[in-house]
Amino acid sequence: MKTILTAATAFLLLGGSVALAQTPTRMAQFNAWGSYSYTASGAKVCYILSTPTSMQPPSVDHGDIFFLVSQKPGQGVSYEPQAVMGYPMQEGSKVIVDIDGKKYTLFTRGESAWMENAAEEPQFVAALRNGTSMKVDAKSRRGTATNYTYSLAGVTAALKSIDDCK
Repeated sequence: MKTILTAATAFLLLGGSVALAQTPTRMAQFNAWGSYSYTASGAKVCYILSTPTSMQPPSVDHGDIFFLVSQKPGQGVSYEPQAVMGYPMQEGSKVIVDIDGKKYTLFTRGESAWMENAAEEPQFVAALRNGTSMKVDAKSRRGTATNYTYSLAGVTAALKSIDDCK
């Protein structure tokens, strides 16, 4: 149930201008990663999504946390990574994503974060495909340092499932 709720939340964040009645279709589940699709303004959008295996510190309410990679062929977007927190992040802060020791910086806006350097997106996706774990460090608006660990089991198959998103 949490995965479906999370997928619906991701849909709402991905499709900001889409009517709220629109719901994603779950295409498949690949270990820790699920693949989803929906149609917005006549164009198909696909994404993969996972939730953390651990959240720190345990003493705070993290809300719904997930990481996704979207494919929006109608908008010319291919494999766009996005971190989504269940809380507003500190304005001007950065989210650091570490995939097996390789670090990437994401800029923040509200509860979401995207690649600071879009030219690094292909390397990021390649690291996801070849990696075993991912850690995400963020800072809440209140200044609380948080970090999340994700399994990368199934990410390659999930990405492959949205290769032909049309």
